[in-house]
Amino acid sequence: MTTVAVLGGGIGGLAASYYLCKSPQVIVLESSSRFGGWLSSTRRSDGAVFEHGPRGIRPAGAVGRNTLNMVDDLGLGGEILPVDYSHVASKNRYVYVNKQLHRMPSGISGLLRTVPPFSRPLLLNVAKEILVRKGKEDDESIHSFVSRRLGKELADIAVDSLCRGVFAGDCRKLSVRSCFPVLFNAEQRRGSLTLGMLLGSGPTPALPPGPLAQRSQTESWAQWSLRSGMQSFPESLSEFLQQSGRVQLHRDAGVQHITPAASGWKIELEDGVISADHIISAMPAKALSSILPPSCQSLSQLLQDISMVTVAVVNLEYEGSILPVTGFGHLIPSSENLGVLGVVYDSVPFPQHNRPEGHTTRLTVMMGGAWFQEVFGSPETVTDECLLVRATEAVRSQLGVTSAPCWSWVALQKDCIPQYYMGHFRKVESMRHLIKENNLSLSLIGSSYDGVSVNDVIFSGRTAAEELIGAAV
Repeated sequence: MTTVAVLGGGIGGLAASYYLCKSPQVIVLESSSRFGGWLSSTRRSDGAVFEHGPRGIRPAGAVGRNTLNMVDDLGLGGEILPVDYSHVASKNRYVYVNKQLHRMPSGISGLLRTVPPFSRPLLLNVAKEILVRKGKEDDESIHSFVSRRLGKELADIAVDSLCRGVFAGDCRKLSVRSCFPVLFNAEQRRGSLTLGMLLGSGPTPALPPGPLAQRSQTESWAQWSLRSGMQSFPESLSEFLQQSGRVQLHRDAGVQHITPAASGWKIELEDGVISADHIISAMPAKALSSILPPSCQSLSQLLQDISMVTVAVVNLEYEGSILPVTGFGHLIPSSENLGVLGVVYDSVPFPQHNRPEGHTTRLTVMMGGAWFQEVFGSPETVTDECLLVRATEAVRSQLGVTSAPCWSWVALQKDCIPQYYMGHFRKVESMRHLIKENNLSLSLIGSSYDGVSVNDVIFSGRTAAEELIGAAV
């Protein structure tokens, strides 16, 4: 293996390159003018920071430890802003139901009592769940799975809202096996979610925690961000890669076509051709399908079938304290409001991102997702003004904020979150089978396949690198 081309310079492509640093030559081709993909922050001159993509990363599990180990290696440990489980942003999460904010039940007391908007104590659902028979299908929608095991009310309110917050998607179409593999495996291996949570639902990668990951466990972190915003993560990573001397980073290098060659691939760019022994594609599935040769028709079709949704992210800043409650934010089930997915109270978990002078409140309104076309029309024609009006109206009606924001930013993130519909796992298995069967020196990584979180995407880069150069990464 002499040359590996990584297509896409988002966090997945950069992570794969980081783990491939011991390879003779790695070339990263990014079509846009910046690295980092959806990890994007605005840093205002007065010190305020606003996130247009992921705003916090969970440290839990092997994939969470893996990311923190990388952060440690990049020397970013001193930049970490942790939020522990005792923080008000961890304890207080809300749903907006029947035109009211309701705090989600938490802790034993929350499970024992009837807490609106639920009609009975959630502990009853959990107790009955142990007696529910195991499903016989090899996949199921998240809504169907939770309704069957924990009751329709929980599925309609909590799970519907959660899927809108995490995937900007419809829990009636999303696959439980691909979106929440821990829940699916708990039922398959233990016959119950409760037993699965207590006894474990299967093997997880053995990954020793570095100093930062150990600190996250000792201090009970629920999530973390970075002082200069999440964008500083890919910035540090690309700088590290550049300094390694092993990785060539190319911006504004959109790939037109890739063609199998005698040894590896010919990669056509607008201004020339590159040869590579192996390609790691960190592009969205549909983008990859459009550059594959006609000989890869079957693979192209499978890639084309992975849908993406568009999310409008509207950052708002208000003078003073305007929140009626404190917490991480609130989510909204589809039965309440199709267009608005949720509102994050950014100033609560990360007050360090507020401007230092004068008290302000930062919020982010998430809109659209699986319902974007239905509510807002085509992403090509919707205006920033229209989205800003809808966002400020949501803040007014749901949080009772009558003042106008003193600052705003509208980011329309087109095709930003893949939708793992039922049967997604079969599609991904078929893709990898075709690649193997046809001896294509191609690896698929990124959010289109094995998980949409930042941790999942980084881990997919690690896995591809290990498969290429061995487990020494």
